[in-house]
Amino acid sequence: MIKIINIHKSFGSLEVLKGVDVDIEKGEIVTLVGKSGAGKTTLLQILGTLMAPDQGKIIYNNTSLINLREKELAEFRNTSIGFVFQFHHLLPEFTALENICIPAFIAKTSKQEAKKKAMDLLDFLDLTNRANHKPNELSGGEQQRVAVARALINDPEVILADEPSGNLDTHNKTELHNLFFDLRKKFNQTFVIVTHDKELAAMSDRMLTIKDGAILN
Repeated sequence: MIKIINIHKSFGSLEVLKGVDVDIEKGEIVTLVGKSGAGKTTLLQILGTLMAPDQGKIIYNNTSLINLREKELAEFRNTSIGFVFQFHHLLPEFTALENICIPAFIAKTSKQEAKKKAMDLLDFLDLTNRANHKPNELSGGEQQRVAVARALINDPEVILADEPSGNLDTHNKTELHNLFFDLRKKFNQTFVIVTHDKELAAMSDRMLTIKDGAILN
């Protein structure tokens, strides 16, 4: 489903990625592990079209992202990829429901349909009673589940997550890890997750170790 071909990326004289090649199948849960500075987040950002490689290709279902213009890339990013970050990035002035709806509004989904989909996701994530609460009224685990719902609202084929459980306590971390597998079972989505969490890495279908800008396995 995703082909990563000979990806190189440098920042000044520092070469962060040195020819990365990976194939990821539909429905796989793949974790990227390695020491800080190894290039994990850089690769994830390139996968998410948030950053362009210096060399190489990213292909999603036979669509080469290198051939897309900026407007086409933005549309692809909005509809085909969901993002989950360590620090949630929820907008504090909006409720949980409103935060989830934002990507759907960007995709020009009607207000009625976006709210229905958002409520369905809140129900699936056992957060229906928190729909009208703002982020500062939610626990860390609840905020992260709202962020997951936001990532799911446009039915993306791929979820990219950067240290999604890094800010959670043990209980919420375990719940989030199990949630990824529940989502894969329900929606058959593909997950690529950057993590330092050994438990999550061990649970994944495949663990890829990045060292010195290259994948070891």
